[in-house]
Amino acid sequence: MSVGQLRFPWELLSGRPKASANRRTVVVGGKHWPLLLTRHRRARRYVLRMTSDLSLRLTVPRGASIEAGIKFVETQQAWIAREHARRAAGGRPWTTGQSVWWRGATLALQVTDTEVVCGDLRLARKPDVSVRALLEAEWRACAARELPPRCLQLAAETGEKVARVSVRSQRSRWGSCSSRGTIALNWRLLQMPPAVCDYVIFHELMHLRQPNHSRAFWREVASVCPGWREAEAWLRRHGKELL
Repeated sequence: MSVGQLRFPWELLSGRPKASANRRTVVVGGKHWPLLLTRHRRARRYVLRMTSDLSLRLTVPRGASIEAGIKFVETQQAWIAREHARRAAGGRPWTTGQSVWWRGATLALQVTDTEVVCGDLRLARKPDVSVRALLEAEWRACAARELPPRCLQLAAETGEKVARVSVRSQRSRWGSCSSRGTIALNWRLLQMPPAVCDYVIFHELMHLRQPNHSRAFWREVASVCPGWREAEAWLRRHGKELL
């Protein structure tokens, strides 16, 4: 059973929405967008994201105004346009010039008939394997080698006992921690700056002390990761750009 999880920045909430949901249409940039409104009792701010069908979803904190939330959406024209373009381009084959995140830097791919070059990584092209699939397989293997030892190292430094560490390709969270001491980490953590990656690991480790997102939990996080606010800010700015 999962007791703690750090979700993607557009879903920095614990658990699922508990209450009302309704649909509206909002005009942003002269275009009509379907908007799903949900209210979440633990939300601390308005959270806007784009769904897989390219509509918008706004999470509204408990007690906050829905109308104010709609006004917030209307101010997000630049992000909506950028995210829509990114999603639309997501199905295109990767080729030379494609920008990707790796270890906190954006790298431009170099693709030829025989190899793919990404920073200092050079991979031989394979028949019937896309460039993206080739790179993701390599990155996931790298994460499987690096993330569990790093998690255990930070656990030892903070005095926490971890039963097991796994690396997954999670779709809605950066990491999770179970009541049995099992920690799951998203392989995409290696796309982040090392300090942000460590913050996610610290976040999950502190759920071993506090299985919630209470003030006590955030005090524990601050005690082991003083730069956690800067790390969360990076996730909010760039998390959606990660693969």
